[in-house]
Amino acid sequence: MAVEGSLEGYESVHRLLSDNLPPHLFQEVSRVLLGYNGGKAVETLALPASVTNEAQSANFDVLAYRFSAVPEQLRKPRIVRIGLIQNAIVLPTTDPYERQMSAIRDRIKQLVDAAGEAGVNVLCLQEAWTMPFAFCTRERSWCEFAESAENGASTKFIQELARKHNMVIVSPILERDEAHGDTLWNTAVVIGNHGNIIGKHRKNHIPRVGDFNESTYYMEGNTGHPVFQTEFGKIAVNICYGRHHTLNWQAFGMNGAEIVFNPSATVGELSEPMWSIEARNAAIANTYFVGAINRVGTEHFPNAFTSGDGKPEHKDFGHFYGSSYVAGPDASCTPCLSRYRDGLMVAECDLNLCQQVKDKWGFRLTARYELYAKFFSDYIRPDFKPQVIKDPSLDSPKENGVH
Repeated sequence: MAVEGSLEGYESVHRLLSDNLPPHLFQEVSRVLLGYNGGKAVETLALPASVTNEAQSANFDVLAYRFSAVPEQLRKPRIVRIGLIQNAIVLPTTDPYERQMSAIRDRIKQLVDAAGEAGVNVLCLQEAWTMPFAFCTRERSWCEFAESAENGASTKFIQELARKHNMVIVSPILERDEAHGDTLWNTAVVIGNHGNIIGKHRKNHIPRVGDFNESTYYMEGNTGHPVFQTEFGKIAVNICYGRHHTLNWQAFGMNGAEIVFNPSATVGELSEPMWSIEARNAAIANTYFVGAINRVGTEHFPNAFTSGDGKPEHKDFGHFYGSSYVAGPDASCTPCLSRYRDGLMVAECDLNLCQQVKDKWGFRLTARYELYAKFFSDYIRPDFKPQVIKDPSLDSPKENGVH
């Protein structure tokens, strides 16, 4: 019997096609679906046997790929390995909160250790990785999972792993802002490879769509569009719903990001047709790498809740379909991780590709920022009028139902 979330037993569309198409046809379909990097498909990357063995014994998916750039005469390659982790919660949401948190940390340690063994330099975890995605229940008890970004248990836990593996780790949590009246934020803490806290970013856009009406807990962030300069490149974090806003992606690029992570939690019925497109479009339009991460599994809650969209009350949001992937600035893309299992994606990226694509396509060169700036300045005015040119014939007398 097919596992919940699978495609008739297959972990992803890519693996379904691989197993059911003749090799030559599969190659052509992959070219159309995933693009080419340097004239060929994104290469698979060999990982140590210890990583693949651990993935098999601990039942998590692992995929690894390499994005290459053209060798340059004046710059050396800038090779960085990025990692994405997707995971399900471990214990039922009815278990004591401390036990739930501890079980998730144990699982995350297993996956982060595998990433370290795989040589990952910069790793990102999924949105609110420390807890069930309970925000849409609108129950206040889940606020107990909130913690300080600087001194919380999860930050200290990730700091130890960052030091252990010499790895920058992006840790998205539910933040309790103790300096401002215990306000809650949806926050990504960026922890340096020496265990230091580089900074944090708070989610810019808060959904009010069906179950995902998260403003019960937190509102739009106040940290702008920060780019964090690390030992391994300039990174940014576009948290979940921000991926639906093109200007949000653009601002990170204009601030100099080379890698933008999109830690998310989204379900199939709501967003899956968009999932494989949005992060990839952002990578192309803004000439940086994007790591798109989505949690997996179906999370059941003790009390039923309603959406306000006509559905009967229910105790889960639906299936979080995983499918994490990495997209390159040249329109190339990796296949996705599993739709139903925990997973680790590793992507080796030559960051020189970002500038090479900028030079080729000239998007920054040909942009009309002054035109856009004037438009948006006008748009936010109360007396704004859309620039619509009406066909004069629409006002002419009609005869027999026609103009």
